[in-house]
Amino acid sequence: MVALSLQSVQFRPVQQNPSLQRWRPRNFIRCRIAEPTGQPAPLGQKTKYNDGFFEKAFMTLFARKMEKFAAPAKDGIEGKEKGWFDYDYDSFVDVSRRVMQGRNRLQQQQVVREVLLSMLPPGAPEQFRKLFPPTRWAEEFNAALTVPFFQWLVGPSEVVEVEVNGVKQRSGVHIKKCRYLENSGCVGLCVNMCKIPTQDFFTNEFGLPLTMTPNFEDMSCEMVYGQAPPPFEEDPASKQPCFADICSIANPNSNVCPKLQA
Repeated sequence: MVALSLQSVQFRPVQQNPSLQRWRPRNFIRCRIAEPTGQPAPLGQKTKYNDGFFEKAFMTLFARKMEKFAAPAKDGIEGKEKGWFDYDYDSFVDVSRRVMQGRNRLQQQQVVREVLLSMLPPGAPEQFRKLFPPTRWAEEFNAALTVPFFQWLVGPSEVVEVEVNGVKQRSGVHIKKCRYLENSGCVGLCVNMCKIPTQDFFTNEFGLPLTMTPNFEDMSCEMVYGQAPPPFEEDPASKQPCFADICSIANPNSNVCPKLQA
């Protein structure tokens, strides 16, 4: 296992408290999986979701913001603006792919930063820094918010206990099978359009360190609030090859996904 920066992070089993189950956010804001088991589909199969108003509203919001930076669609209707409920998850991912076209790694990340900033009121990052300084409480609070409010993007997740700098705290989030990664099948999209810009946004704009560690073997992901991310060159994700069998733009002859190269 490759160590990320100088901080140690160990994931531990979650200790459930039955008395808290009734009011936890994840009990009333759920990601609507349509699989018979209620769990993400096995690796190699795409999980079926039944998206409702909440999920589609966020898909549309992000997609319409990103459309401004996307290359023209190939369906011949790029000039026609989609309505609020014309977007689904597949079309959201398609917009992401078109943002990637013609841009290098850093340019893709910059687009995501601009999109995220455009969704916030003026001065929001400064206010966030005042409300949530990098304390254990702030890290645990943001982990708890991540579970219900980002399931539309990444699928089901749960708060887990982690160890940061020798301190055990519930500031970790385990994403069971990332919806964005399994639907795109693209390592470059995962790293350039999600992992790196999200880490940078929380760490640099909000002042709250965050490290995301995708597992490309099972498409799960671990998020740790309070853990400073490593430089890109030292991150194992920067050396990940393409998903040759499922990525439409994969280069099976390259040892590293071409989209991860500057």
